Amino acid sequence: MARPKPDLPSASVLRSLADADGRLSVRVTPGARCEGIEIVSGRVIVKVRAKPEDGKATAAVVELLGQALVMPPSGIALLRGATSREKLFRIPPAV
Repeated sequence: MARPKPDLPSASVLRSLADADGRLSVRVTPGARCEGIEIVSGRVIVKVRAKPEDGKATAAVVELLGQALVMPPSGIALLRGATSREKLFRIPPAV
């Protein structure tokens, strides 16, 4: 059985939640049943299937953010929270 596509908000909505410097705060739920990005009370919550081992969950979050922002994951930089559920990313401005 194929995995369902993750639920992703539009890129403009995600970019609107970033601050003036392009920093986006994210709460991560590793080991989730299904992948997706939710916005709850102005907070970005990312659910990934990957377990929090050796940076696998963080890499999955970057991949999912790249899909949602319609850009390559290499353009997204982790600023803080490599081993935490609370992460801070820098995303480039819209082109």
